[in-house]
Amino acid sequence: MRSERPVSIAGDGGGTFTSAARRAQFVAAAIETIAEVGYAQATLARIAARVGVSKGVICYHFAGKDELVREVIADIGARGGAFVYAQALTLPTAAERLRGWITSILEYTAAHRTETVAFHEIAAGSRGDAAVSAVMTELSASVASAVQALFADGQASGEFREDFDPESAATALMAIIDAVPPRMARDPDFDVTRYGREVAGLFDAATRRPAPPETGSPGKGGRR
Repeated sequence: MRSERPVSIAGDGGGTFTSAARRAQFVAAAIETIAEVGYAQATLARIAARVGVSKGVICYHFAGKDELVREVIADIGARGGAFVYAQALTLPTAAERLRGWITSILEYTAAHRTETVAFHEIAAGSRGDAAVSAVMTELSASVASAVQALFADGQASGEFREDFDPESAATALMAIIDAVPPRMARDPDFDVTRYGREVAGLFDAATRRPAPPETGSPGKGGRR
């Protein structure tokens, strides 16, 4: 996102529309910059230059890079979470919710490549920044817990097999999802949507409760 018409910040309180719009502008610029040059190289000066303002204007709205990046994480997580909830988590059966979660999160990923790459860059590059790492860890744990609940709900309802551990299944699924952003970063032609359909099919087959064996009416001598 390049230079837009300047927005005056004179006398602008933190809760005004102008301030909110400015903050959103800097969040969008941070996402683009991090995706382009990586977390470490995405300085406030670089982000400000993308918008066409001085670094001091960003510092008026954010205490520093950590605070800006934490808002980037919250923004990406909130928008992605809202999409997945609407597409998947309101479906009536556990099997539909699991399939919907997998396909919708990867559909959203495919449609928002810049945000996905930026999120991956933050996860990979922010390990030395305690405040940012804490937010990433909390978000990751929250998502993993929700995925584990998808598997547990399916077992409780009798839709899924009972002989697997929901936590282990959630860990495996999260690892498969987490493998997508780095591949997207190095392969612009990677078909994420197709990948999502394949993964959904695999987990559907792996969790499906076997159908009960068919029984026929016994004939003479107990034979069918």
